[in-house]
Amino acid sequence: MVDQESGKAGTGETAAKASGRPLPQLTLENKFFWKSGADGRLRIQECESCSALIHPPQPICRYCRGKQMGVRVVSGYAMLIGFTVNHRFGLPGLPTPFVIAQVALEEDPRVRLTTNAIECDAEQLELGMRMEVVFEADGDVWLPFFRPVAEQGDPAPLPTDEIEPDQIRFHIRPPVTQEKFEDKVAISGVGMSDIGRRMMVNPIALTIQACERAVADAGLTMDDIDGLSTYPGAGPLVGFGEGGVGALESALGLRPTWFNGGLETPGPSGSVIAAMLAVASGLARHVLCYRTLWESTYSEMMRSGDITPTGGRTTSWMMPFGASSAAHTLAQNAQRHFHRYGTTRETLGWIALNQRANAALNPTAIYKDPMTMDDYLSARLVTTPFGLYDCDVPCDGAVAVIVSAAETTGDLARPAIRVEAVGTQIVERIEWDQSTLTHEPQVLGPAAHLWTRTALRPDDVDVAQLYDGFSFNALSWIEALGFCGIGESKDFLDGGKNIARDGILPLNTHGGQLSHGRTHGMGLVHEAVTQLRGEAGERQVRDARVAVVSSGGLTPGSAMLLRSES
Repeated sequence: MVDQESGKAGTGETAAKASGRPLPQLTLENKFFWKSGADGRLRIQECESCSALIHPPQPICRYCRGKQMGVRVVSGYAMLIGFTVNHRFGLPGLPTPFVIAQVALEEDPRVRLTTNAIECDAEQLELGMRMEVVFEADGDVWLPFFRPVAEQGDPAPLPTDEIEPDQIRFHIRPPVTQEKFEDKVAISGVGMSDIGRRMMVNPIALTIQACERAVADAGLTMDDIDGLSTYPGAGPLVGFGEGGVGALESALGLRPTWFNGGLETPGPSGSVIAAMLAVASGLARHVLCYRTLWESTYSEMMRSGDITPTGGRTTSWMMPFGASSAAHTLAQNAQRHFHRYGTTRETLGWIALNQRANAALNPTAIYKDPMTMDDYLSARLVTTPFGLYDCDVPCDGAVAVIVSAAETTGDLARPAIRVEAVGTQIVERIEWDQSTLTHEPQVLGPAAHLWTRTALRPDDVDVAQLYDGFSFNALSWIEALGFCGIGESKDFLDGGKNIARDGILPLNTHGGQLSHGRTHGMGLVHEAVTQLRGEAGERQVRDARVAVVSSGGLTPGSAMLLRSES
């Protein structure tokens, strides 16, 4: 039932007292939703052509492409399809702990709302249970919370995805030509700046250090560089970049014939794939790709008051409920994996332990101390089921990669690394809380796409550098790329032997982002090149000839298959 009493709260002309939590930015398109609580009735946009419910609101129906949109009053009943108890990320008006949840509407389970589960004990929540909306006035909006209905039957099966995992391959577009752009390019150089915590160094200085090392590694000079490519560019993500192409060009005085920078790429290392396309098309011969983070220093400056954060309304459909981090979405994906396949925290623990063991042999890694399963399980919770060691390590550092035309590599200083194939296709919804319920979003499409562009298969891979912003990222990529079946990672990862340096799939041999540091995928490319060159020292995988690298954590991702020339 809909809680009419709480829906009436604040229905007069004066707004209710604001809680202090981030409130939604009201627009002509979303006002009907955030004002629904005025009469206690939940409203969702509806396509008047096919009657599908559309959320978030759009000017067109994704199902029939109709453009006549209306608003439907729905029952307010939903199924609980995910929840996580947030222990770490507190916000004004939202002291921890609190429960972030996802619910699927009974009228159309394709519509999912991020919310807070209230009036319940988190330990009594079960996936598949029935929930009902409860509105609460907050400032000039009404926030739709959900609570378990009083009379609960057996939990219902979770909804299926729009495309189930075993059907993904039928939705992959075949290559449009037999000619592969990958054959025209190579990775000629890599470089990494100093890596550390709270280094208090100008991020452009870190960028320059990594770029200079990459250029020297390739045996080139700065005058040879005729292309620049970076992620996320000069956008608003303070602490997550150096300022984009403009910042580096200004510092070094380069004159590129081609450049690229932005957020909407196939994962954070999508800048490398963009560079490959530019080189293959003849726009440039040597493209310098780079990725810089100074999040650790930025956080310290925030704490000290040297930087003042900006406030105001949010355009996010998740932030008003405290879902402020990728951790909150991925934690719910992990929880669903546990529910469907019997995965456990120990399963994720084997990934964390493997990364730490590899980091112990890497002098540039941030965390090298030995870690046991007891250490992993007893660490403080961040957002269930994730603990401290499921999360990557914020750091300061930069990584640079040079993509060169294949015909130039005979004159370069180091053995070039060839590009066998890339995969980039999107097959799932991009919005975090509207996407797949079976795994991390945006991994199955790129993985399946990759294997259509090569005759190689998972058994040919000698080393895997798989995105691990959180432990569950790496698990999802392992399954997506076919190193085990969907839902079979519990057995594959058990004991950690299969992913050890001497196992069948040596994983994240430099320590990964969980122990080496958060370099947003570019560190994985750096390590793949290092392994394929045979230059990894104590952590070197024997006879490494083929490496797979993945990029993207909830963003549209990508996968690259790299190989040595020998």
